[in-house]
Amino acid sequence: MNQGSLTKDIILFVIFAGLVIAAPVLLTPLGAGYPDLLQKFAIFGIFAIGFNILFGLTGYLSFGHAAFLGVGSYASVWMFKLLSMNVIPAVIFSVIVAGIFALLIGFITLRRSGIYFSILTLAFAQMSYNLAYSVLTPITNGETGLQVRQLAPSDRAADYVLNLRDEDLRILDQAFGVVEQGIPITNLFGIKMSGYPGFYFCAVLLIIAFGLSILIARSNFGMMLKAIKSNQNRLNYTGVNTRPYLITAFVISGMYAGLAGSLLAVTDPLAGAERMQWTASGEVVLMTILGGAGTLIGPVLGATLIKYFENIFSAINDNVLQGFYSFLPDSLNEIAVAVSGMFVGKGWHLTLGLLFMVIVVFLPGGLMQGFQLIANRFKRKKKTDSTQHSKQAAE
Repeated sequence: MNQGSLTKDIILFVIFAGLVIAAPVLLTPLGAGYPDLLQKFAIFGIFAIGFNILFGLTGYLSFGHAAFLGVGSYASVWMFKLLSMNVIPAVIFSVIVAGIFALLIGFITLRRSGIYFSILTLAFAQMSYNLAYSVLTPITNGETGLQVRQLAPSDRAADYVLNLRDEDLRILDQAFGVVEQGIPITNLFGIKMSGYPGFYFCAVLLIIAFGLSILIARSNFGMMLKAIKSNQNRLNYTGVNTRPYLITAFVISGMYAGLAGSLLAVTDPLAGAERMQWTASGEVVLMTILGGAGTLIGPVLGATLIKYFENIFSAINDNVLQGFYSFLPDSLNEIAVAVSGMFVGKGWHLTLGLLFMVIVVFLPGGLMQGFQLIANRFKRKKKTDSTQHSKQAAE
């Protein structure tokens, strides 16, 4: 990495960190400055960054990354039930478990490439979903979902025939005499992970995750992943074994997803099989492509926009539309509400699909390509103006 590239990366990282920290202030005018939505921006930003390490750098498209998201959530909730409501053990354990799970799946699925790899990852994700929903009910609590309970009395904690669906063990909390009042809430050494403290915990991890993605992309390992995306066959012909690089990228990507799943459980101590559905895997694909696959900041931008539009459009109902079209006659008002209603509320995914189609058709490189085109146009204009001024001065 040359000095110029290093300087640009440092500047990018500092600007990104500043924007994330100042997000509550910057996004308030847009109606997105409240903690719950900000937490989603940060969590799904991490999810998209991790997915981009696999898809953006290697070109391997996974349709099953939601499996790691769900595994991370389940692992975190079990840490809350068994050890402590402190988030540190839960986050660490979730990342490790997701990494091991990704290693197992990657070892099998990466024997194939292209559409075959994509279908295999989708198959594993759906198997994971069905296992969590029905077969592994003692571990996942099935369709009801896994959630934290009241702390078990110490006299019963010694008897491990305890039904953890009704009461939790939380060995560390009991050992340190942690007193519960009401519904258990996750914490960071006493700081409750709700509201803005919860967002800033997620934000710090987002900044760290983004910084690591820069290091990975600029490293020799990252260069090899880009070479695999460019021409894997040529590398194989020259004697380079690409499989270890792909498995490593897959595991790292899975660990990012596990971290995102863990943070979902941190901000809302509940884990359900729905987080493993194929729709969740498809959503992260949309986020990455919308923002710009292979770019550093594009996936975060795509995740933020999709979650923002989800929050805006899904909240619009017929009453809101009727008020919006109140200036129209009653007959036209009903028609306008009926047509617009297909694109908002429960049908907001149709709007997302249309937006995605427009981006793919006109900006195949995502929104980052659009920003780059605008920047290049300004540079050309500035260069043209400078040349004209030079000519005028010479005359």
